Amino acid sequence: MKIVVDFDKCKSNAVCMAVAPDIFEVRDDNFLYVLQEEPPEDRRPAVEEAIRTCPTGAISVEG
Repeated sequence: MKIVVDFDKCKSNAVCMAVAPDIFEVRDDNFLYVLQEEPPEDRRPAVEEAIRTCPTGAISVEG
C-alpha cells in the first residue's frame, strides 16, 4: 500500500493526523507531511479511516 496525497486539494486541516499520527503530520508551517508513504499492512484500517474522514478527499492509496 502506498499513500498518495493530492496536495492541490489538501487544506492541512489535520483530520488525518488525528486518525493516524504515526503516518500523517501537519507541522508548524501548516503543510501536511506523510511520515510513512508505505505503511505496514496492519495500519491499513487507520489509513482507510483517514481517507474516509478527509474533508477534501485529498488522500488515496495505491495497492
